[in-house]
Amino acid sequence: MCNNSDIESCRCIAEILGVINVLQQNATCTSDTCLDTCDRGFLGCGVTSLSCNTRPVMLYLNNGTPLSMPTTKDATSCGDPEATCSSVFRVEKLDGCCCTFRVLAASQEGSEFPYEATNSFFTVNLNCVCSLRCLSDTHVAGI
Repeated sequence: MCNNSDIESCRCIAEILGVINVLQQNATCTSDTCLDTCDRGFLGCGVTSLSCNTRPVMLYLNNGTPLSMPTTKDATSCGDPEATCSSVFRVEKLDGCCCTFRVLAASQEGSEFPYEATNSFFTVNLNCVCSLRCLSDTHVAGI
């Protein structure tokens, strides 16, 4: 799949990420119930007072390895012993088979929500992504 320039080869994942991107841009709570899938038509709400604004995702390469990226712009790679990395991302922009993600960091202990926003972004060719895993909708501060 990787290095395939055919836009059709990334359509499955690109369409789901497109839905997630639109939902995040128009995040509102709803009481609808349906299957808890990546392309569910609304962002779910918890029992908290803040509405959900993010559907966190994990990306897996064709060898089954989860993609992991540094949580800061200072680190050059996750191989750097000083780097803190995360495999949880937020869709920020989708353009064909190119998708820009924000790296989400685990929240500090005692936080109401599991992730916090970072200023670390990356763009990936979706032809190099084999599978996508959606995590529970949540609120991410600073988005």
